[in-house]
Amino acid sequence: MAEIIRSIRTDMADESRVVGAGTQARVDHGGMGEGIEIERDGDEEVSITRVHVNNQQGEQKVGKPIGSYITLDIPGIHGRSRDLYEKACRMLARELERLIHLDKKDTVLIVGLGNWNVTADALGPKVAQSVLVTRHIYEYLPKEVDETTRPVCAISPGVLGITGIETGHIIKGIVDNIKPSLVIAIDALASRNVNRVNSSIQIANTGIAPGSGVGNRRTALTRETLGVPVIAIGIPTVVDAATMVSDTLDLIIDSMMEQAGAGSDFYRMLSQINRDEKYQMIIELLEPYSGNLVVTPKDTDDVVDYLSRLVVNGINMALHENIGPDDVDRFLQ
Repeated sequence: MAEIIRSIRTDMADESRVVGAGTQARVDHGGMGEGIEIERDGDEEVSITRVHVNNQQGEQKVGKPIGSYITLDIPGIHGRSRDLYEKACRMLARELERLIHLDKKDTVLIVGLGNWNVTADALGPKVAQSVLVTRHIYEYLPKEVDETTRPVCAISPGVLGITGIETGHIIKGIVDNIKPSLVIAIDALASRNVNRVNSSIQIANTGIAPGSGVGNRRTALTRETLGVPVIAIGIPTVVDAATMVSDTLDLIIDSMMEQAGAGSDFYRMLSQINRDEKYQMIIELLEPYSGNLVVTPKDTDDVVDYLSRLVVNGINMALHENIGPDDVDRFLQ
């Protein structure tokens, strides 16, 4: 992220502008007239927030390009309930289907972004490895093609530090050669809310800038750079350390204000604390010791593997007619 004053690091559209105190992120939004439309759907198990950025005013307000951003929050996913897992797969597939506007035989390229050597960044490569690929069958065994499937291919291009090549340049070369009608890019994200780590999924039809959430922005994968529509799917696997400290202090301040009682001198002093300035001070204090530190849960290896399968199922069901709600995990590669 290139900014004069560093804002809270997040890739999540509904966390881009946070108002008030506490750890619960809220979108600073208005109605259609201000360029943003918010839809809420789902239930307590899988809640869905759709943020539609409709014009340049909305872009400035949210800090995201014009387009749709759908977030599925699944707070109970860590309980490993089979019913919830299958429900989340189906709902992810449904949201993807809303964004995919293709003919039945249009080719789709799946791109698994990230570093397979870093557990918290391995979501994309794990999805690319397991998603159902069929393009080679169409090309080399056309008589064996199931008419209810779609041509799908997948690539995990690695990262600049491994290949020495910008990921965007690799994907651009592949797109120019195989000419897919759609690219679906999967990447690990950063959240500003620790409660969302490994328990939320974001879908966007605006593409993605790999590494932006942790301050390591690379060449963006968008319709403008690739020449085809790009849908991005991401799961937040890390949270910024400074954000954790800031949110913890906010909770402490709120608790102390409640105990002090409105009208007391101590309450007035606490209420005058500027939360943005506090966050910047935390960054300055932590920088010499922690640098660019992000935090992920200790069981991330197991969780990322589990969530990658959820994403694979959602993609498979959204792309292939012959894969339905009863086929969860059936076509994992």
